[in-house]
Amino acid sequence: MPHMSEEKTTSSEVKETSPISALEPTGDLVGKTAIVTGSNSGIGLECARQLFGRGLSKLILAVRDESKGAIASEELASSRNLEPNTIEVWHLDYSSYDSITSFANRARGLEALDIVVLNAGVYRIPRVILSTGHEEDIQINYLSTAFLTILLLPILEAKRRSEAKPGRLTVVSSSVAAWSRFKLPQDGRPLLTSLDEPMGTEAFDHHQQYCTSKFLGQLFLAELTRRVPSSVAIVNYVNPGLCYGSHLARDGEGTLLGFIVGIIFRIFGRSCVSGAQAIVDGAVMHGEEAHGQYLEDGKLTEFAPAVYTAEGKQMAQRLWKETMSELSFAGVEDVIEALTI
Repeated sequence: MPHMSEEKTTSSEVKETSPISALEPTGDLVGKTAIVTGSNSGIGLECARQLFGRGLSKLILAVRDESKGAIASEELASSRNLEPNTIEVWHLDYSSYDSITSFANRARGLEALDIVVLNAGVYRIPRVILSTGHEEDIQINYLSTAFLTILLLPILEAKRRSEAKPGRLTVVSSSVAAWSRFKLPQDGRPLLTSLDEPMGTEAFDHHQQYCTSKFLGQLFLAELTRRVPSSVAIVNYVNPGLCYGSHLARDGEGTLLGFIVGIIFRIFGRSCVSGAQAIVDGAVMHGEEAHGQYLEDGKLTEFAPAVYTAEGKQMAQRLWKETMSELSFAGVEDVIEALTI
């Protein structure tokens, strides 16, 4: 299970006053290639900007809307003189397993791959069931993120530039995982089914669903990194904090609820610049001690308390089995087994 740190950053400490200096153009990423998902705006775009500012030699903007990605690419390109194809915009739709598979197949053609930041995510207010049969928060924030993580790990291992330095894969997490009230279903239903199909008259709680989607990600990381060593790639989760301007709660834009949420974000949140600093720190500044860990503002800290409980460990094992079954069409268990050899 994940490391239990003595230092825990509380939500009140995740403010604009971040000690991380990820914006400094140190040039330490010269010659390296990175992928950032959800990078046409908000935190994702700012992560791309900060990585690029450190001398990155090739950047892949993975976006659902390629026209918006092209605008982001032009904005980034204006910051320095570039060689052709330094920034590329690739289509990636987390709601489609075919799109994720195609993206990973394309990534296999890269000359090198050093850093992956999986930032794409949603916070849906209405309950939406996608063509996969899963509710959108669970699909995008958990299942699709887990799927892309598994598919990119062997590519990171094969495409790294130095045998001594493994690649990096950082997933954007959140402290709200600790707010999830999700429990093992008492009726014997699979975990994922219970999240897709509320029982009886049970109302859809969009905020709880988002919190739970992030909690599932932490359970998955604990199981994944028990199986995949840091020599393959250093995988961690990072909390950027509550950030205004991220458009995460865009479903509420133009409504009274959205207006109130926007005020809360602006008063208690931090900028996307500051949030991205934490993510970039997690992606480039730590060694193997960060493998399988959760970071806030540059510090290893604790996952949601439930991750460490007996029920949490049982839940993690069940979730792992369900996830492997859900993604069996892509042979994910074979992919993971090959990484442990």
